Amino acid sequence: MDAIQLLKIDHDAVKALLNELASTTKRAEKKRQDLLARIGKEIEIHTRVEEEIFYPAIKKAGKKVEDERLYFEALEEHRAVGELVLPDLQATSPATDQFSGRAKVLKELVEHHADEEEKKMFPRAKELLSKEDLVELAKQIQARKAELGA
Repeated sequence: MDAIQLLKIDHDAVKALLNELASTTKRAEKKRQDLLARIGKEIEIHTRVEEEIFYPAIKKAGKKVEDERLYFEALEEHRAVGELVLPDLQATSPATDQFSGRAKVLKELVEHHADEEEKKMFPRAKELLSKEDLVELAKQIQARKAELGA
């Protein structure tokens, strides 16, 4: 398995959890809390491995202005999720309609980010890095995820 396949599995898992969260009602307080805890942990670990391992490898190999733009845009999207939207949702009572709205915003932001990575960054990574490099990055990502408790 290479790094792109591994990160895509993460994307699919978080999207599934977000879909499940979005389908809950304010009466499902416990379920919402449990799902949000899982989503928060998945996003935190995924963000860390991308920012520590995957993104720097692409940035280092990149030779175009567009490569650097993709790098910084991805970091800003992570910041928006991790420092703004997710903390707001975590601070919101799951028994409210406000929670539903914030969950929807988180879902849309994460889906947009994953879609951009899969359509722009991942194909570019395949151009910049060899298959062997991507397999090695996957090993590094798996090891780091284990350290982070994934």
